Amino acid sequence: MTDRLKGHRALVTAAGQGIGRATAEMFIEEGAEVFATDRDADLLAGLDCQTFRMDVRDDASVAEGVATARPTVLFNCAGFVHHGTVQDATDDEWEMGFDLNVRSMFRTIRATLPIMLEEGGGSIINMSSACSSVIGAPNRFIYGTTKAAVIGLTKSVAVDYVKRGIRCNAICPGTVESPSWHERVKALGEQMGSYEKALEAFVSRQPMGRVATAREIAALATYLASDESAFTTGHPHVIDGGWSGQ
Repeated sequence: MTDRLKGHRALVTAAGQGIGRATAEMFIEEGAEVFATDRDADLLAGLDCQTFRMDVRDDASVAEGVATARPTVLFNCAGFVHHGTVQDATDDEWEMGFDLNVRSMFRTIRATLPIMLEEGGGSIINMSSACSSVIGAPNRFIYGTTKAAVIGLTKSVAVDYVKRGIRCNAICPGTVESPSWHERVKALGEQMGSYEKALEAFVSRQPMGRVATAREIAALATYLASDESAFTTGHPHVIDGGWSGQ
């Protein structure tokens, strides 16, 4: 590894597992001063950086976390995958989906921007999904809708601050191996009668015949956080193994 992020302070949400943890680890490897956060602070054990609990659904918690980190890099990774169609969706699930998947980014970005402006610039990276305005996926109504909103949010922030040294990009992964993904496979397996059948169903839709690793997504996040991507802003970066290109 190099020191691509040396001199940067990076705030990472949902860093306890999956893509968030892999990204926090890679940011550390690349020389950033990392502040890894999660709603469940116990999940942050073992990370070689500053860690603390931050609830992205709570304004006060976000304000305190941002004030502690004073980030020049913000990686918004917190989110949740709802299952079902529009007819399955409840009002509570809709509200929760937008609060966690979209409004949380509004909170963290709003709190972080004054610091980045004071610092003369920064990089904001938002976790969207290929399942969004990029491509539709079965039984992902709330999730796909919220992740499409993340792309719109990203473009809006990018255009408003492009002349002020702040970049804002979105990452749009396909299926990624993570603890939460294994839980979804397990749930589908209970419906199908076999975990193996559910796993095969997930993998079979992948043109490459496999799902992504969390570190593959972290590598893209690291690029977008670094000065190597200085001419890149306002873009949804699709990393889905060819899924949306079929």
